[in-house]
Amino acid sequence: MIATFVLHSMVASVERPPTTPSGSHLVVHTKNFQVVQLLIPQERDAMDVQASLARLSRPEKYSELYCLSINPNANKEEREESWSFLDLQADYRRMGVPNNLWVSTPANSEYRVCDTYPSELFVPKSATPPVIVGSSKFRSRGRLPVLTYFHQDTLAAICRCSQPLSGFSARSQEDEQMLEAIMKSNPGSDYIYVVDTRPKLNAMANRAAGKGYENEDHYANIKLQFIGIENIHVMRNSQQKIIDVGELKTPSMGDFLWGLESSGWLKHIKAVLDAGVFIAKAVAEEGISVVVHCSDGWDRTAQACSVASVLLEPYYRTMKGLMLLIERDWVSFGHKFSHRYNHLEGDPKEVSPVIDQFLECVWQLSEQFPCAFEFNERFLVQLHRHVYSCQYGNFLGNSQKERRDMGLRERTHSLWPQLWKDRAQYANPLYRADHTQTQGMLRPNTTPYCFK
Repeated sequence: MIATFVLHSMVASVERPPTTPSGSHLVVHTKNFQVVQLLIPQERDAMDVQASLARLSRPEKYSELYCLSINPNANKEEREESWSFLDLQADYRRMGVPNNLWVSTPANSEYRVCDTYPSELFVPKSATPPVIVGSSKFRSRGRLPVLTYFHQDTLAAICRCSQPLSGFSARSQEDEQMLEAIMKSNPGSDYIYVVDTRPKLNAMANRAAGKGYENEDHYANIKLQFIGIENIHVMRNSQQKIIDVGELKTPSMGDFLWGLESSGWLKHIKAVLDAGVFIAKAVAEEGISVVVHCSDGWDRTAQACSVASVLLEPYYRTMKGLMLLIERDWVSFGHKFSHRYNHLEGDPKEVSPVIDQFLECVWQLSEQFPCAFEFNERFLVQLHRHVYSCQYGNFLGNSQKERRDMGLRERTHSLWPQLWKDRAQYANPLYRADHTQTQGMLRPNTTPYCFK
């Protein structure tokens, strides 16, 4: 007999079809796309199980989540060690930061400037405290342009932020000075790219709300590039369509292909990959720094910056490197994990498969470059599972500040050392650290026929 275990936190929905002579069926859909069917002899029992699962799978408070409902104090030393497994500052040092171009600023200590950013930020050496604060005030949610990746060979950087509060004519001298400082931090170029990951029409519509995008007449030496990644609502609907296709009882090949095409899912994956390719080429081949944003800078911006890092850096194609990349571009920079992945009962319009798409981009790259990645797809599947499972504290909350205020390091364990402990089962046997494919930048083909 084979037992199947499903954490209640992984339950997405529970359906109860009409009762049959053999009993009542329950159909459990999980957040990682499993479908479990239960047969319960008595209808009353089935109704009770359905009600219990519905309540347990929709907690209203963080204290009801799996990792906070157990007491890790018995393993205090192990818990403390688990949270020190990754060192983000060591990763910046590996990139050569701080240096004579980029420095750490104390401006956001205690999250004074931006409460959804990490407390330690890297900015151009020439950026003064008034410029930092002024730029923050001119950006949505206070998310000013700061460093996320530095290329030691070309001295080009990837910076991330949110949209400016420009409207139709507003401007900020400090924000203009911040982008100029980013440009001057790369001695080899006289301009920077500003990559707006949104469709241009969406960005233009935001101007009516006092937001929008950079006016090239106000910002000296920038080149504005729109990418066209759709918003979270389009992505949520797209994923639901592809799930529906996967649950068809007896689909023909034509039904499946039509459903896949009409979902738009691979079109969206292509858009995210194209954003990463543009940024990576700008940094590695042109030697031009890039400032990346979307609306609030915590969804499409995270996707574009992290895909670019995977393309640029062999280190981020290792297990530990990918953990650090997720910790940096997603966890520390305020991706809204609890909202996007429905950890608590809340607004369903906030839910969207943002990191799901990033993980699929990594998988698509691993299919094109099978020797370039240290890990296999099981590693990506486990990462995806734990984004939703709430077994560990890494992905709870919506910002670093929220996690600190909840005391997650004192109350939960970290996922990363557990994945590392099991690394043998996630190893890619084709990986070659010295293979030519793993050196330098990956150049994927993003035409649709190359996707799987």
